[in-house]
Amino acid sequence: MFKKESVFWWSCCIFVAALILFAVTQNQIFLMLIVAAFLLRPTLASLGFVKKLVDERELSINYRSSNLAFFVVMIGCVFFAAKLESENDHAYEMFYMVIVIGIVAKTLFYTLLTNNFRNTGPKIIITVGLFIALFSGIGSIEHGVFSFEFIMNILPGLILTVMGVISKYYPRAIAVAIFLATVSLMIFIIRNEITWATTGTALIVGVPLLSASLGLWKDPKEKVEE
Repeated sequence: MFKKESVFWWSCCIFVAALILFAVTQNQIFLMLIVAAFLLRPTLASLGFVKKLVDERELSINYRSSNLAFFVVMIGCVFFAAKLESENDHAYEMFYMVIVIGIVAKTLFYTLLTNNFRNTGPKIIITVGLFIALFSGIGSIEHGVFSFEFIMNILPGLILTVMGVISKYYPRAIAVAIFLATVSLMIFIIRNEITWATTGTALIVGVPLLSASLGLWKDPKEKVEE
């Protein structure tokens, strides 16, 4: 058993507050605070804010359990998305959005925590490009995988993927191209129609690509011998 310190009691307070608010208002949104209570300690530990309260064993357990939980959540999203799509319910797109958010967020936090944007930038661009091609293709697959509509829909994602591969050899040139393309894409999305879907799409696509382009432009730090 791990020690019960201040973070543990803060988590307990958030948990009790969530139950009280739900009991008073009957609004299930307050039950989401239970998630915050459950994830407070491991999140602070991952960010390094409670180093004195955790040991290597607990960090290792948190790392392994978090990866397994992430995998289970992604599989669950795929299952429910496939179920809704088979019922012709377009709410399945929200599950796809959750998948993209989860994978991109995991990659971005890995990059931030390791401070390795130059090497991780191409991976971010390739990942976003493949997902754009995948989900664009799903929306037009009824026309056939060899149809003009299908090819044109997946083409932007494939081009972005190729740019991610080339960025390993020409980082600054691709950084400028990705930056200009991302800004233009975000302006185009937002100018057409501002909804939660378009705003979410602009953020999901724009933030990772902008961070990748800035990372590619930045010179890698000199390695310091230990």
